[in-house]
Amino acid sequence: MTNCIGTSGRRAFLQMLGLGAAGLTLANHRLPGAAAKPLRGLFPIGFTPFTPDNQIDLEGLAAQVKFCNRGGVHGLMWPQNASGWTNLSDQERLDGTEAILSAGKGGKTALVIGVQSADPEAVSRYARQAEKLGADGIISLPPPAVADEKALLAYYRQVGSLTGLPLFAQAVGTMSVDLLVEMFKTIPTLRYVKDEAGNPLERISDLRRRTDDRLRVFSGGGAATMIAEMERGFSGACPYTDLADVFATAFDLWHQGQKREAFDMFGRVQAFASITPINSVDIMIARGVFKPGTRLRTAQAAGAEGRGGGRGRGGLQLSIEEIRQELDAYLKPYLKA
Repeated sequence: MTNCIGTSGRRAFLQMLGLGAAGLTLANHRLPGAAAKPLRGLFPIGFTPFTPDNQIDLEGLAAQVKFCNRGGVHGLMWPQNASGWTNLSDQERLDGTEAILSAGKGGKTALVIGVQSADPEAVSRYARQAEKLGADGIISLPPPAVADEKALLAYYRQVGSLTGLPLFAQAVGTMSVDLLVEMFKTIPTLRYVKDEAGNPLERISDLRRRTDDRLRVFSGGGAATMIAEMERGFSGACPYTDLADVFATAFDLWHQGQKREAFDMFGRVQAFASITPINSVDIMIARGVFKPGTRLRTAQAAGAEGRGGGRGRGGLQLSIEEIRQELDAYLKPYLKA
């Protein structure tokens, strides 16, 4: 069921990187063009909704895209870590991508598809499907259990050769600024990074300076430091989906020069987090995006999101109705979707 990597998977990736990965390389592939939609702003990491009997809810995935479009959310990425990608089968990945890209046709929300896998051939399958079905970009975590920077550079060169779509690298672990700069210089499609390695707030000045401000840096971490990020020149942030419309409003206000108003809007998200199980699929249910009973398959640490609940006021989990009441009381004027 899962894509978790083992010894054989590591060996396959190392063979791919060392031998040129004939199965993954596209000779004479077209040069990358401009992105179909702007890749800037709030790009939440989409949830993967499941039915009570543990079946992927493709209608829920589509509803999540439509929610982002209604809410003026700039983009959506799926499936990444917060989507529980390692717990998805190959067919669930393919079906989910098709549902998301079909739902996004005609909308303004840019859709970026995750292509990482423990199976090198699957990376090619996911990337080619994303391009065929009209994705606006692709994103990849590094190969599981591979940390050598020469191998990582070779991997991203291979991924960048698969399609002409803009490529995001998701930097994690010990991926250095030197590596990201070299990737930018040698991979024509790689112009974006979601930086979660080291301290991104400290690294961004070097990344911008050394790429003439042409490598666009997005943050992870649930956009918890979004004001500081915008002050330092991040191009975007990746929160969860549940309040992405409010985050997007704060981003837009900031870049319209209304920085105090942006600060206040971001503060509303932070205040709401203090009384509700923020970043929870239960909020998506309360907002009418997901059906009652929707759950996550993602493995979670104790006390974190499991079924989709969390820790609310006084350490108690709030009911859907209680969350709805809190939304109405504090955020209703600011909810666009």
